[in-house]
Amino acid sequence: MDIKLIAKNPTAYHNYDIIDILEAGIVLSGTEIKSIRAGKVNLKDTYAMLKNGEVFVVGMHISPYEHGNIFNKDPLRDRKLLLNKREINKLFGLIKQKDYSLVPIKLYFKGSFVKLELRYW
Repeated sequence: MDIKLIAKNPTAYHNYDIIDILEAGIVLSGTEIKSIRAGKVNLKDTYAMLKNGEVFVVGMHISPYEHGNIFNKDPLRDRKLLLNKREINKLFGLIKQKDYSLVPIKLYFKGSFVKLELRYW
């Protein structure tokens, strides 16, 4: 499948000792997709967290789409990640018991879907 890199987290490789990789889909609105296609996204100071049995990415900045007017969302809102229950339970165990952290590394298109690569350390 064709993979097109959109954005990378520049400090993640320097600040963290990476243990494993996880690929997740992300819930986005239409205007956010248009901004991402234009390359207006920033992963610096981004992290993922568990909230109510779901995983969210926090601090990812997607600039408002310039032609989106009332349909634009908050650029720094928390965005839900799409993972299956087994992956969420694994992450919950690692984060709560071993005190690991989830760090987004890359945002990319895989076919027509936007994917976020997470690594935990």
